[in-house]
Order: sequence, then structure tokens, then C-alpha cells
Amino acid sequence: MFSKVLVANRGEIAIRIMRTLREMGIRSVAVYSEPDRSALHVGIADEAYFLGGASPAQSYLNADALLDIARRSGADAIHPGYGFFAENAGFARRAISAGLTWIGPHPDAIDAMGDKLRARAAMAKAKVPFVPGGTEPLADVAAVREAVERYGLPLALKASGGGGGKGLKIVRTLDDIESAFATAVREAEAYFKNPVVYAERYLDNPKHVELQILADKHGTVLHVGDRDCSLQRRHQKLWEEAPAQISNRAREAMRAAGMRAARAIGYDSVGTIECLVVGDDFYFLEMNTRIQVEHTVTEEIAGIDLVREMIRVAAGEPLGYAQEQIHFRGAAIEGRVNAEDPAQHFRPTPGTIDRYREPGGLGIRIDSAAHVGMTISPDYDSMVAKLIVWAPTREQALARMKRATSEYVVGGLPTTLPLLHALCDAPMVADASYGTASLEPFTERWAENAAAPSTPSAEAPAATASEDIRVEVNGKLFRVRLVDGLPNGRTASRRAPAPRTRARSTAAHDGSDILAPMHGVVIELRAARGDEVVEGDVVAVIEAMKMMNEIRAHRSGRIGEIHVEVGGTVEADRPILTFAE
Repeated sequence: MFSKVLVANRGEIAIRIMRTLREMGIRSVAVYSEPDRSALHVGIADEAYFLGGASPAQSYLNADALLDIARRSGADAIHPGYGFFAENAGFARRAISAGLTWIGPHPDAIDAMGDKLRARAAMAKAKVPFVPGGTEPLADVAAVREAVERYGLPLALKASGGGGGKGLKIVRTLDDIESAFATAVREAEAYFKNPVVYAERYLDNPKHVELQILADKHGTVLHVGDRDCSLQRRHQKLWEEAPAQISNRAREAMRAAGMRAARAIGYDSVGTIECLVVGDDFYFLEMNTRIQVEHTVTEEIAGIDLVREMIRVAAGEPLGYAQEQIHFRGAAIEGRVNAEDPAQHFRPTPGTIDRYREPGGLGIRIDSAAHVGMTISPDYDSMVAKLIVWAPTREQALARMKRATSEYVVGGLPTTLPLLHALCDAPMVADASYGTASLEPFTERWAENAAAPSTPSAEAPAATASEDIRVEVNGKLFRVRLVDGLPNGRTASRRAPAPRTRARSTAAHDGSDILAPMHGVVIELRAARGDEVVEGDVVAVIEAMKMMNEIRAHRSGRIGEIHVEVGGTVEADRPILTFAE
């Protein structure tokens, strides 16, 4: 077994890994960027080393610095967590060449599944069904038209080298073909340095179901159940639960095919087979060759520490148990508490946490690195915490999630907590009828209803309360919502912001200027000087906190000036474009 492991990541996943390492008697090495000098994962580790500046390229994606720290610290293995280098076969090979053990699958397996077209070809050989579509790159617009004739509309154009909704464009009409293809290629190149895109039939509202795979280096391949990850915004997950509410026919077929797929590439670690499920049918989507954000719900129902198993497998140990020895119990739900404003199209909201209180009690788990004074940086993703609940039944798990979201307080910036609370009462969640296209329209309706004046509820989560004061009358405490403010201009102590009026469909603006609503990197400009645009047109795309944000014109007119360039950084409330007078 290893004596010291470098954890090449940050935040809650770094802490998650370090806790298991400590239980196993293995020393941990943390790395940190400039904004993370006082981060919790730095204090929890046995040793910590400075990587570099704020941006991922200067820090957590600095391969040379990571390998140098591994050498200096005397680490004998490296765990990448998820994101950053977790699915980078080239970095895995460099780590191995440097004498480190890679805690993850062998690089050839990462390569096999890292490119979606190669993965589809591998699944075809393993007789695993995938969404009808091509297995060759789309060369031009004519090839897209041929794909439309073959597979019909709507058609998804997808980046072969990526995921997370980046490089994914939907062709719903013939008029969409040229712009969708051009945008998909640009995004694929910008995000993954790989402009290759392919086409597959777009399924409007399927279930996104994952199968957890666990395999060792001795030929044992097992599954650790399934989970439903369909509640997504911008093709990124917000709510996950295990087990998935699907038919037994689809479940058994998916389990058999998933293990067949893992054997086909000689898989030897923890991994996830992602599928789309429609009724009794399922289709392979992709394989993630790493630990997943939502691994927590699987651990809760199976009682298996998946990070521990990853480490054991990497050290060459056999799993030591068979499929029939894995038992599933109860139901688990994970909600992602993100620094985003759901009422503003999930706009990223970096900022500093000024109040923080976690829920507790039976069946509640918090995976987080958050604390009072922590700044959620625009340089990284928007996650504040993962709230996980377990209960003997799904109905009880929903009630527990509702109770937990009502107790959870994150102050100083908007979060997804109010929306998670609302989902607990949503009919589509109660009967598990939701699919991948269900969350965003639900959020639009919720934002509109939340904007209407209402009587405060005792059950409303603390994170949604607006300005209020506490008043004691005859020994009983009352919370009173303040509408017009206190006399003499004084204000009450302020809790986290309430959901804002309705979700904004246009960019922030200041007269003739179109302003950036957040700090970020300009990924795309869709308007040039002299172009005529119509109110609501997308004029730019900004990446902030690992999310793409479409910036729309607030009025019609002709573009006079452009103040940014593709690849450059723009600050919040600074002009992107200016209309000509």
C-alpha cells in the first residue's frame, strides 16, 4: 500500500479523498493556488505545496509543477479527483513515467473512452446500444444535412472530445444547420482543442441514468447500482438520486451491457457508464473514467467507500468480493449547492460567504469546503457544497431533503438552495417522471411564482428569506418581513437574497451598452461592428465558473463598438458591445 498520496485537486473532492487516506493510514499531500492559500483542503492535508497563480492553467492544470511537487514531497501515488487532469491520459502517462502510481484507470482506457467517436466504435464492437447517429466526424454543413436526412430532427451536434454541454448544439429546423454546426465546431476547439463534432438523434426528455462500475486489475468487474442524474441545467447536473426510478427491464439490460463495456476496454478502476433511458430502452452516452461528483449517493445505498476501492485497486489489491455480496439499501439524494442564481438563468454568482450553517441529523451528509469568509472564485466552478441525504424509502428521503434545505444557510451570495427546496415538492420529482429537459422550464415557473408577494412560511428555507427582523411579543418570537425599511433609514440584518423577480432573458445593460453580467472569459462574439441585431439575439458567450453564459441584446439596433476580444477576460458590469447612436 502507498505511504503518501498527492491529491491533484482542490475543494470538497480533495477533502473527500484526504479523509479516506487518513482512515487508511496514508499521508496526504495538498496543492493550492493563490486564492486557495487558506482553503480547508490545505489545512486538512498532512503536507501542502503552493502551485501558482489563480487561473487553472497557472495552478491545478500546471502538469510540470504537480509532478515536481510529487517528487519533492516523496509521494508514491497521485489521485486526480474529478475535473482538471482526471481524464487526461497524457498526464496519467507522465505521472507513471515519473515513477508514480496513477490512482485511476490505465491510460489506454482513458484514451478509449475520452473521445466520443472512439467510444461509440468500441461500444458497437461490444454490442452495447448507443443513441442512433454517426461514428464519423462531420466534415461540413453538407454532412450535417445528410445526417438530418438519415436520423431526422431534432439532431444533436456534439463535440467528440468533450462533455458537460460544451460543444453541444441542437438542430431543430433546417434553418438551424449552418449556425449550429459553426458554433459547435468553435466551442469544441475553444474548450477541448479538438474541433471534431459528430451527429446523433436528439432525445427530447429522456432520463440520464448512470451505472457505477468497479473493476480491479485481476479481471473482476462489478457494478455498484445506478443513479438518476436527469435534473440538469445547461446539460450539467443539479440533483442526483439512487437508485434510478426506471423499469427493471432497462435496469438489468443496462447493468449487463455496462459491465460488458468495461471488460471490452480492460477497465481497472472506479468508472461510470452514462446512458439515456426511454421506457424500457437505454442507449450508451459516454463513460467517465474517474470518480464522479455524484458518487456519494451510490456510497450511501451500497455502503462502499468508492475512493477507498480506487486506492486499493491502484495498489494492485483484488476487490475480494463478488457481485452478490453488494447489497443496496434505501434511497439517497444529492443536491448541488452552487453559487448560482436560478432566477437569473443560473447566472454564476461568485462572492464571499458571510454566514454558513450546515444542517444535521440522521441520514444527512455534507461534502464541502465552505466556511464563513470563504470566497467563491470566478476562476473555478460554482460548487459550494454537496448536500446528501439517505433514508429507508424514497418518500422519506425527499422529506429529509426538504428539511435539510430549510436548515441550510449560506449567506452573502445567491445559491441554488431555494430551488433544491422547491424541487422536494415538485410533482415531477414526487413521481420521478422528470427527464433531462424538465428542470429549466420548472425553474422558469418557480422564479415567476417566487417573485409574487406572499406570506412568509415557517417552512421556507433560511436562504430564501428577505430582509426581516425578529420581534418578541408576550414571550413568543416572531419573524417579520420588512417591506419599506426601518425608520430613519436603518435596515434590518440581511439574510441571503430572495429569488429575484423573473429570470432575465437579456444581458445587463446601461443605455446603449451591453454589459457583462459576470466576470468571465469571452468564448465567442456573434456580432461584429455594423451588424444589425434584434432584441434577444445572442451577441456573445462568456464562460464563468465553468459554465457558458449567452449574452443577449436588450434591444434592437446596429452595433457600433466592440470592447472585448475572444479569449480575453471581461469584468462584471463592463461593456461588451455598444450600439451605434
